[in-house]
Amino acid sequence: MKKALFPLLILICVLAGINWWASNSHLQWDLTEDRRYSISDATISMLESLDQDIQVNVFLAGSFPPGFERLERATANTLEAFKKYSNGRVHFQFTDPSDASSETQRQEQYKSLIEQGLMPTNLFANEEGKRTEKTIFPGAILKMDTLSVAVQLLKGNKSASAEEQLNQSYEGVEFELASAIRVLMNPERKKVGLIVSHTLISPARLSDLIASIQQQFDVFMDMNNPESYDGLDAILVLKPDSAFSESDLYKLDQYIVNGGKAIFFTDGARVDSVSLEGTYAQPLQLNLEALFFKWGLRVNYDLVKDLNASQILLNTGNMGDKPQLEPLPWRFYPLLNHFGDHVISSNINAVSTRFLSSIDTVGGADGILKTPLLMTSEYTQTVNTPALVGYNEARKQPDPSEYRGGSKLAGLLLEGSFSSIFENRILPQDPRSATFKSKGEPGKVIVCSDGDIVVNDIDYKRNAPLPLGYDRLSGNTYGNKDFVMLALDYLTDANGLISARNKDVAIRPLDRIKIQESRRSWQALNIAVPLLLLAIFGAIRHYFRIRKFT
Repeated sequence: MKKALFPLLILICVLAGINWWASNSHLQWDLTEDRRYSISDATISMLESLDQDIQVNVFLAGSFPPGFERLERATANTLEAFKKYSNGRVHFQFTDPSDASSETQRQEQYKSLIEQGLMPTNLFANEEGKRTEKTIFPGAILKMDTLSVAVQLLKGNKSASAEEQLNQSYEGVEFELASAIRVLMNPERKKVGLIVSHTLISPARLSDLIASIQQQFDVFMDMNNPESYDGLDAILVLKPDSAFSESDLYKLDQYIVNGGKAIFFTDGARVDSVSLEGTYAQPLQLNLEALFFKWGLRVNYDLVKDLNASQILLNTGNMGDKPQLEPLPWRFYPLLNHFGDHVISSNINAVSTRFLSSIDTVGGADGILKTPLLMTSEYTQTVNTPALVGYNEARKQPDPSEYRGGSKLAGLLLEGSFSSIFENRILPQDPRSATFKSKGEPGKVIVCSDGDIVVNDIDYKRNAPLPLGYDRLSGNTYGNKDFVMLALDYLTDANGLISARNKDVAIRPLDRIKIQESRRSWQALNIAVPLLLLAIFGAIRHYFRIRKFT
């Protein structure tokens, strides 16, 4: 008896040791084609450096349709991996915000989540022939000490199908959670400069962007006219409407030549003269033309009309003495829903623009890699300035045959070693010659041909800024803020955390028609086959028992 017990004890100890090692080991073997269960090296490195506990409360619990259940499982799997790689520093729980003892308590919970930064989503379903509606909060709140960050997990392009949008959200879970943890860790904050000395836009119209940037970066304005932009990790040129001087141009040139990172939100046309018939558009010359041309692009002095556009309110007539205002598509407000293959523009919602100009690429910029980021639809028409932009055009049904201009480029990423436009222009006796460089370190530049991408609207009743990208007519929040923040993240992310957005999980939908046609057959098969196998196994076992004991 003792001899038999000893091997059993050894087996139990071995199994317990293997189980303990498996539960504490970071080793995993992801055999999926799209690497859906793998965590990026940059995320792993950040998690391993965590020195404080982080509590994650995910509000994806309860009864959901299959798509949301998949997002819930993806979030749970990602957080489980985060917990392992952080040596147990990441703790998480799933909470159903609709679980409350009374309706008053439920509404209070909803209000608290909204105040913390989570946006609700309404789910519609048919239960026993009745249409039901449920409010959910597809997001999470991460806390470290007294700091907290809200994360919206339901992201993606809202023009896509619900299944595609959920899949895009599924792909972005790791990046969204990792980015929030990075904010909580509060490592050395990067410095971002905002070039606002050449714009007449009021600070209130830029406030949402500035507030968003301040959550992750130290922000500096150029109102004091600094001698250079040295020491800044990135600069943003926000909707300039006056020409840059030669000294300003020199500062921009040398900043980029020395490996700087910059994003330009510039217009090709000035649209600010209003008449009863509409708006007058004039070419906007900012003295950036030579700089852009040296980098291999040109922002054209035109306006792009797109059949895929947002709306404006127009007076369509009077009822009695009251004007009838109706939202109508305004083709001078293109919605950019075509994106380049890049982590910046991957899986974001459409970007809203106003009086967009087109971008052309030009040759001569050797060593500069050009990657399209933002593009219009195929159904466009360009209007050269100066031109009258008539409001009555919104009342007319557009002729599709007039919109055959093809997709226009509206956002371009440039990467490489940039050459100075001041080469051979700085003389030896010039004081700037001591620090001048004609070609320097690799840098990155993004040029977008609409300054309104970064401008938020104002709620004049409350005298408060609206979120960047929010359209008061449709109630949609477009992807303007996501695009700007992801672009800024890409330019300043030395550790490459944004690479987590490269995850591409393929959708493999079932054939719904075949499922419906063969539903009964598969149900019968799933019930009958296990019973048949059990009967066969019982018959064989019975046969051998009879043979053995007879």
